[in-house]
Amino acid sequence: MKVKVIVACGGAVATSTVAAHKVVELGKKNGIDIDICQIRISEIESNLTGAKLIVTTSNVKRDYGIPLVKGMPFISGIGVEKTEKAILDILKQ
Repeated sequence: MKVKVIVACGGAVATSTVAAHKVVELGKKNGIDIDICQIRISEIESNLTGAKLIVTTSNVKRDYGIPLVKGMPFISGIGVEKTEKAILDILKQ
């Protein structure tokens, strides 16, 4: 069964594409089939149905009622392991 993960940034193009690729690869390495929903931050609320996780490459302080992980380490390269662990902890529940 696929797990829906929202990956969002300001424009839904550059940084979210990098983060989305990293999340999919992380899922493959850990036997988790991930369905990415790549969108703008402003579109998160209208895409929540069925989502298990939100990964953003921008600062988001709003609570959407599902876990949110900051995906900026996928862009900067700093703290990637901690971010991957946080994502896996959520997706394996």
